[in-house]
Amino acid sequence: MLGAETIRDRRGRLDRRAGGKRTEELNAAIEQRQVEILFQPQFASEDGRLIGAEALSRWNHPRLGRIGAEALFDVAERCGRAAELTSHIVIRALAVAAHWPSALRLSLNVAPADLADDNFASTVLAALTVADFDPRRLTLEITEQALVSELDRSGVQLERLARRGIRIALDDFGAGFCNFRYLKRLPLHVLKLDRSMIEGIADDERDLAVLRGIVAMARALGLRVVAEGIETEEQRAAIAREGCEKWQGFLGGAPMTGQEFAALAAG
Repeated sequence: MLGAETIRDRRGRLDRRAGGKRTEELNAAIEQRQVEILFQPQFASEDGRLIGAEALSRWNHPRLGRIGAEALFDVAERCGRAAELTSHIVIRALAVAAHWPSALRLSLNVAPADLADDNFASTVLAALTVADFDPRRLTLEITEQALVSELDRSGVQLERLARRGIRIALDDFGAGFCNFRYLKRLPLHVLKLDRSMIEGIADDERDLAVLRGIVAMARALGLRVVAEGIETEEQRAAIAREGCEKWQGFLGGAPMTGQEFAALAAG
């Protein structure tokens, strides 16, 4: 738990620091492994089996405590080190996932600065080679925020990765503007529903109707649907009944260390 101080509060405190100080702290975070990689389990809706995990990054700041990924990448972008931070996280997450059973998948988040980097696809492919990790076991989760600036440029990067078997997911679907151009122009395989689309489905017919509409659209486009933020058995049953193939949330497990996830996978 973050206690009384929220991640946004901490980002504000980071923003108030001098640029040089931020760079120095970020250097230390990367070099001294203050950036922690956690894994949130993902499950099949049909039978509840474990199918993989989403890798999440946290900055264990020596004074401010745990800083979320959004604030971490915000600082990295301001310092001009976003690409280096992404490479650091991808390499470490793949190194952990390489020891999982081959049936389990890894999902990685893509920050806005990543797709703006012409070397992003090469960085991911090189990391896969080093880790000896099958590209077909990897999903990259992209938010609308990561796409808004240069859609065509993003599409080129994602097409290159998709050709190697990597799945591309549009993350937090329903939380923002939902520009449907993305569904037509990008090599997407998955829609990942934001938790705000899930909260009321167990007891609100309108929320359930929206979910049904999204799932129907996804099926028509050949996309799989993943629900995040599942916290109750009623929500889990509803998304399974309506055709969401996968889910994650506190009902199945909070983000955990690689060691804890390995123990979960071992049964």
